[in-house]
Amino acid sequence: MPSEHPSAYSGSSGKSSLIQKWLILILTILIVFMTFKLLKRYYGQPDFRVRERTDLTQSELRTIELFKESSPSVVHIRTVGLASPMDQFSMNPQTPSQGSGSGFIWDRKGHVVTNFHVIQKADEYSVTLADNTTWNAKLVGIAPSKDLAVLKIDAPRDQLKPIKIGYSGDLQVGQTVLAIGNPFGLDQTLTTGIISGLGREIISVTGRSIRNVIQTDAAINPGNSGGPLLDSSGRLIGVNTAIYSSSHVYAGIGYAVPVDLISRFVPQLIRFGFIQTPSLNFLGVDDFVIRKLKINQILPKDVSGVMVQSIMEGGAADLAGLREIRIDDSGNLHLGDLIMQLDEISITDANSLLDALEMHKVGDEVELVVMRNNKKIKLKARLQEWKNDQ
Repeated sequence: MPSEHPSAYSGSSGKSSLIQKWLILILTILIVFMTFKLLKRYYGQPDFRVRERTDLTQSELRTIELFKESSPSVVHIRTVGLASPMDQFSMNPQTPSQGSGSGFIWDRKGHVVTNFHVIQKADEYSVTLADNTTWNAKLVGIAPSKDLAVLKIDAPRDQLKPIKIGYSGDLQVGQTVLAIGNPFGLDQTLTTGIISGLGREIISVTGRSIRNVIQTDAAINPGNSGGPLLDSSGRLIGVNTAIYSSSHVYAGIGYAVPVDLISRFVPQLIRFGFIQTPSLNFLGVDDFVIRKLKINQILPKDVSGVMVQSIMEGGAADLAGLREIRIDDSGNLHLGDLIMQLDEISITDANSLLDALEMHKVGDEVELVVMRNNKKIKLKARLQEWKNDQ
């Protein structure tokens, strides 16, 4: 018997076929997707999706900010050493020696502080600021025994940003430090580290000891000399001066002259061109002679100090009543006074006496403890200026 609704059967069959096609299509897409994922995992295909970068740490942000704040105070110093007069008249061509180092702006008058050894053999100096302008500089003052020098440029005040001055008397091993300079001529280079030691001692170009030097593991290389060592607040705590290395390449130990010494002597270099060294104005016996006298039992083995060899007439030692080495009318040798103490500071050798004197200024009155004829006596002395420091 013929169906009364043939069109209804046909419509239902068509819908079922359409649903099947969609299911097959969806299944096919899923199979392709899963196959792609499996193949990518199997063959190690990289994920090319761009990942969002993580935020910088607070420590990194602070270091970046410190560099931005401090780098305008750091300068690049270039030097040229001219040929000597004899060389200029010879037939041999002479190439002027060139050097490079770092420094920092001391004040808005254009004074720039650096190491003495950076400019030691030079006759001409130029200073490049952080804005890449270069200025001819003149030498204002030097202190070879402290490895310090001051240059001056005539740049506009608004181009000069003086460095922030800190304090080195309360530094501690482990503090974070930053060094900014121009190693190998690379402008505005930052290295970071910690204070790895305090109370170190290095020898200046004059042979004098520079005491209480800061030791750091912040990378210091040729060209960093004269640049600032900063604390975590961006304040100057030292001038990068030397490295400890047998190969003359950074090996993990760098040295910086402490800022307390710099703050004391730079104003004198600006004003006078040299350090006004307080002095007793006498010539002392070499330290090795004192050791010989003790070995030969001429002096007691348990004493130490500086012996007066000769006295400048009218000098502080003369006015204080110190006695020098002398020979009497009978030809007998009399030893000079042995200075054992200056105020509360024990004197062990010439360097310790110089260090004790540098803690005072010209005109100060000091108390001396000296040994004369194996007896200790006390004398008062008023310090004078020693004019032959250089």
